[in-house]
Amino acid sequence: MTTTRVIAVHQVARPHGFPTPGHFSFVESPLPVPAPGTALVENLHLSVDPYHREMMDGDFELNTPLEGRSLGRVLDSRSPALKEGDLVFHRQGWRTHALVTPGADGTRRITPYEGVPLSAYLSILGGTGLTAYVALTRTLRLQPGEDLFISAAAGGVGTAAGRIARLLGAGRIVGSAGSAAKVGHLTGRLGFDAAFDYHDGPVGELLAKAAPDGIDAYVDNVGGDHLAGAIDALRDHGRIAWVGAIAQYNGGRPPAAPRNLFDIVAKSLRLEGVLVRDYAHLQGELEEFLAPHLRSGRIAPVETVVDGFERTVDAFLGMLRGQNTGKMVVRVAS
Repeated sequence: MTTTRVIAVHQVARPHGFPTPGHFSFVESPLPVPAPGTALVENLHLSVDPYHREMMDGDFELNTPLEGRSLGRVLDSRSPALKEGDLVFHRQGWRTHALVTPGADGTRRITPYEGVPLSAYLSILGGTGLTAYVALTRTLRLQPGEDLFISAAAGGVGTAAGRIARLLGAGRIVGSAGSAAKVGHLTGRLGFDAAFDYHDGPVGELLAKAAPDGIDAYVDNVGGDHLAGAIDALRDHGRIAWVGAIAQYNGGRPPAAPRNLFDIVAKSLRLEGVLVRDYAHLQGELEEFLAPHLRSGRIAPVETVVDGFERTVDAFLGMLRGQNTGKMVVRVAS
């Protein structure tokens, strides 16, 4: 990385199915000069997320830098709200440097907590953790002692949801994951009471074995057969927080509705989608809740860190293939 050029990742083609490196290009341009009210930031950490795949189908403009959550250090500022050396959270990721405007699109100065890695602001203290926190406390309104199922539980939102649910006093916590190693990680290190590899059989049957007495609530990161299995397992008046639909991101067409969808009526279930952008005002509450536990070491961020901006696309594709445990983060610079 140079100090006179910016390198940015552009999307150059629309994928049909699983994306490949050929859908992206690394493009260099001169380092921009901040205008009044803006600041030039050198990015330190970048986030790659499942929602980026969905946006590749049409939301991202081709041949322009992609957007994404990022943490950076101010190199030059013409804004009274930021000074040189400040650490900043912003959404101009997937590039080595960015021009940011304080207060715009969630851009804010951060003060790291002692003993907590900076990357946590992209994982459990970032949009990933806030998504899990909102799903549990606002959508599901999880109560102490209630039993919870989390799909894609070894991913970013899944691991954060498991950590937060335990702090909230959840009863039995069950997770699904994509390998035996991840299942062992969930039960051996992350405090899940039970977990299963969804490749081992029908999800509904695997969930019934892991939660024989049923569940009260479900954090859905997958959709498809996971949603159908959860509807079967939910007790009357159960709740579903639908966060993501990994099962359909790379498919040609959305899957049919779950065969048992009408059981939502028969069992008086509630299903609600979760959009974290609607809850940015809860960032302070999230930090107030989690920071003491992070600083004490009771919990720790669960992250897979990939070093080097040149590996941003590799990290993204690896995350889509399930090669991460916890949040996938790209470390651009220390």
